[in-house]
Amino acid sequence: MRLVFFGTPQFAVPSLQRLLAEPGFEVAAVVTQPDRRRGRGNQVDASPVKQVALQANCPVLQPTRIKKDEATLTTLETLQADAFVVVAYGQLLSQRILDMPRLGCINGHGSLLPAYRGAAPIQWCIVNGDTVTGMTTMLMNLGMDTGDMLLKSSLPIGLLDTAGEVATALAQQCAGLLVETLHGLADGILNPLPQDDALATHAPLIQKNDFELNWEKAAIALHNQVRGFYPNCVTTFRGQPLKVMATAPLGEPYWAELPPELVAMRQAVAAIAEAIPQNSTPGTIVGLLKGQGPLVQTGDGLLLLRQVKPSGKQAQSGADFANGSRLQLGESLS
Repeated sequence: MRLVFFGTPQFAVPSLQRLLAEPGFEVAAVVTQPDRRRGRGNQVDASPVKQVALQANCPVLQPTRIKKDEATLTTLETLQADAFVVVAYGQLLSQRILDMPRLGCINGHGSLLPAYRGAAPIQWCIVNGDTVTGMTTMLMNLGMDTGDMLLKSSLPIGLLDTAGEVATALAQQCAGLLVETLHGLADGILNPLPQDDALATHAPLIQKNDFELNWEKAAIALHNQVRGFYPNCVTTFRGQPLKVMATAPLGEPYWAELPPELVAMRQAVAAIAEAIPQNSTPGTIVGLLKGQGPLVQTGDGLLLLRQVKPSGKQAQSGADFANGSRLQLGESLS
């Protein structure tokens, strides 16, 4: 089977590597986003997908706007691919492109469609507190993740799993699911299933204000926000930005899913909860768990700060933050 692979970030790398290694598959070209300047040194970096393609001596195409790049479109037509495989490419494809391959354009999407159509499905499913996600392969059309579904695989989400950890697991699932999907299409044994638009939910682009923590929210909602948008959520401490990188909600609904070192603090947390003044406001430091970090009162429940990054400093554990800043009970995050 002759393929062209479209992808850009690390999430797409396992899929490309699997297709390159699969017997009977030929990756005739790789399409990825143009090189970008990144980091403090403003160095020009190739995308992770491009780096893998170059190592495999695979031709690479990098159009700035693929729908308008006639040279790229002509090249894609001359390749006469059986299928285009798309994983987190980052540009929309025109109908002209969708019509080129014999079997169509197959997309690997990081959700159980029709849930979480859009740019950030992994992040939003965690922010919303979902306990299961997965991968869906589909035949692409002009809509945003609205094509007919082909195969699905599911993945449980743990209470402390971050978006990055879930993405790593899903990327591996995607690689295997794409191979199965391509073989199934070639053998004519897959029946594309239309999506039910009435069940669709959306995963829009993440905005900067999505990272701001509002301590009036419940502890579990704040925890899901922190791990869904890891490592970017931010609050204010002593007038300076404080990144909150890892948390844990502490209370009866969560002990069964927390690690032993936190469960051992169960009685101490209960004592802190009983001693909280009734007029204490959300965002107040109400306890310091030895070896773990500060406990923050939220709009509903207590949230442990397990890892933070003060302004101008390296990331540090909650315990080191409490000790280094000489944190006092009654101080507030805002």
